Amino acid sequence: MRAGRLAFVAIGIWLAATATTIHAWAQEEPKGEGLSEVLTDMLRGAKNAPNPAVEGLKKRVPFGQEEMQLSFAPLVKNTAPAVVNVYASSQVRSRSPFEGDPFFERFFGAQMPPRVQSSLGSGVLVDPSGIVVTNFHVIRDADKVKVATSDGREFESKLLLKDEQLDLAVLKIEAKDPFPVVPLGDSDALEVGDLVLAMGNPFGVGQTTTSGIVSALARTHIGVSDFGFFIQTDAAINPGNSGGALINMAGQLIGINTAIFSRSGGSIGIGFAIPSNMVRAVVESAKNGSDFFERPYIGAAFQGVDAQVAESLGMDRPSGALVASVTPEGPAARGGLKPGDVILSMNGVQIEHVDALGYRLATQAIGNVANLEVLSQGEHKTIEVTLERAPEGASSTELQINGRSPFAGTKVAALSPRLAQRLGLSTETSGVAVLDVAPNSPAAGFGFMPRDIVREVNGTTIDSAERLRQIASENTRWWRFTIERDGRIMRQMLRY
Repeated sequence: MRAGRLAFVAIGIWLAATATTIHAWAQEEPKGEGLSEVLTDMLRGAKNAPNPAVEGLKKRVPFGQEEMQLSFAPLVKNTAPAVVNVYASSQVRSRSPFEGDPFFERFFGAQMPPRVQSSLGSGVLVDPSGIVVTNFHVIRDADKVKVATSDGREFESKLLLKDEQLDLAVLKIEAKDPFPVVPLGDSDALEVGDLVLAMGNPFGVGQTTTSGIVSALARTHIGVSDFGFFIQTDAAINPGNSGGALINMAGQLIGINTAIFSRSGGSIGIGFAIPSNMVRAVVESAKNGSDFFERPYIGAAFQGVDAQVAESLGMDRPSGALVASVTPEGPAARGGLKPGDVILSMNGVQIEHVDALGYRLATQAIGNVANLEVLSQGEHKTIEVTLERAPEGASSTELQINGRSPFAGTKVAALSPRLAQRLGLSTETSGVAVLDVAPNSPAAGFGFMPRDIVREVNGTTIDSAERLRQIASENTRWWRFTIERDGRIMRQMLRY
């Protein structure tokens, strides 16, 4: 009995000493493994239980009730003032029910007063001078865009830059005092499992903050834009959050919330954001005075590497970007890149797929040197390619087509790499492109759209804007033409 009491006292003394040690460790900033692992090792009697003060640890799971009661409130207070609401409005022509009727049109007119169509989204202030980043689809076709800050002020904005491919737009607002901002972070430092906050104005209910983690990185082909390198998060993102901020635990902007995957229209925990490194490149382009995002030109076309291609090239697994073609005298050709080569990494970062290469190239500044690890004819080698500005081409003259033809009302030009880039086309695309279509013109009535590429008219290949204007001026009622739209060939024959 006495021996049992002594054993009980000894155990109590040991537990008290252990608790004192753990309490002392908890008072310090842990720099080794998490305390949960340390405690587990101690209770299991591990001989080499690590000391938390030995090595640095930046990320660990919460330990103890006190840590579970920590709040995001200080982080939200610092960043929320820089998250704004974006109101876009446009006037839409309404068709009169009497249009085309020779009797009623005389009394009631052919047109009705235009109606105003509006959309609501979010944005983020990234520069004290008043530079706001939002999504392109928030301000698409808008005649007027207003920005409302969290303190209730409203500002008319000026559109500095928009890019439909990336689904990004940059606005500018003016005030006497500097605006609060969210600093841009390094999205390449993100890891799956990192905590993030999503901030915006869902459904127009007012500024809202939701929390979650990074669910995946480098998501592609989600169907919302041509951009293929999204951050996926389970932080709730709903309609109205578009253009809002994805914030890391350091209070930095690491993404612009852009889209959700949903069957109901509401959040089901699958949201996507454009990485901040891409946002930074677009903002710098706007600051430099460009009205479109100018991507560095490499002078080569790429395609994905599937399992069959990987096997034929002797690769262990499908990865990288296959060089499909190289422009003569271009940067890639001068660097030694050849068709059939596979780019495995760029500047030390592995290239998993062709979209990853496009992202890495787009975030580089013009004039930078890209160090590429290449698999060429079974051998690994490193080549250097200087990224340049896309060339203007031999002829970039824009021509307006008038007269009586299906093309009347269009503005056209021969494609150069620079013009193709501006239109959101591949820089390897050639031909004569439609730049603009006048409203209520014959071309608009026949369905022509900007970015259409005219390939053939009445049996004649269109190789210049002058040739298209010449053929469009011919006196004929029958028209046969072939155009290319988004990679699809469309042929039409009509009498006009």
